[in-house]
Amino acid sequence: MMLKDMMMMILGMLILILGVLIGVAFLTLLERKVLGYIQIRKGPNKVGYMGILQPFSDAIKLFTKEQVFPMYSNYISYYFSPIISFILSLMVWMLIPYYFNMISFNLGVLFFLCCTSMGVYTVMVAGWSSNSNYSLLGGLRAVAQTISYEVSLALIMLSSIMLIMDFNMMKFFIYQDLIWFFFLMLPLSMSWISSSLAETNRTPFDFAEGESELVSGFNIEYSSGGFALIFLAEYSSILFMSMLFVLLYLGGYNMSLFFYLKLIFISFLFIWVRGTLPRYRYDKLMYLSWKSYLPISLNYLLFFVGLKMFLS
Repeated sequence: MMLKDMMMMILGMLILILGVLIGVAFLTLLERKVLGYIQIRKGPNKVGYMGILQPFSDAIKLFTKEQVFPMYSNYISYYFSPIISFILSLMVWMLIPYYFNMISFNLGVLFFLCCTSMGVYTVMVAGWSSNSNYSLLGGLRAVAQTISYEVSLALIMLSSIMLIMDFNMMKFFIYQDLIWFFFLMLPLSMSWISSSLAETNRTPFDFAEGESELVSGFNIEYSSGGFALIFLAEYSSILFMSMLFVLLYLGGYNMSLFFYLKLIFISFLFIWVRGTLPRYRYDKLMYLSWKSYLPISLNYLLFFVGLKMFLS
């Protein structure tokens, strides 16, 4: 029986990972299409029907290209940091609260925070091991940004956790039966969207790839497979952040089409923001995190602690 359970769990994992990878492939296509229409042009429309096979042709092209690496790079860490980053971004998906065949996480929120914190190291090591000034600078900027917005992410999350007093992701669905937390904590949920944009290095916070002073940030020396893995990890974390927002604020997880529509809309929001907003000025970056989100989230945290004590 134990062996059968293990086999089912592993099978569930593989199906989940496959689903995430296909989802990521079509997310890149969606992004290119949407950005195309925002800029009044067609997106990819040659490969397959309306460009539907474009992501697969990109994947084949990237993974069959020759791997080049800088002469003075620290080869082992240079080679493995994209792989580890990719594995981490897939590991976080174990949190998706399925009703069947999956690990039920009692401490899901903590697992999420641990995995996102580990992702910082892969960026840092990727930037450092390329042994080029530009990638090192890009890596340092990405790391500084990621860890400072992780603080605000954790604090915003803490308010939700304070209300339900549990780290389990399934509980969020039970507690949001009558009203979504999105309306219950309106400024906080907006701050969460913004912080998750910063956490995944997306416009308007994509300083890791600022064109004027750095070229493409910490992944400048990566080509073909390594580059593809870094981008798979990035888009997988975008999808995951969208799912997490739906879990925390838009009514939790139920096995319905509506859940996936909400998820698609939040992912679309990431792309829409990218097509609309200009990049922040670099010295304004920490201003948001430390001077607006931190006070807001701490005040709300105190408010919700008081509310919880009052209600109980």
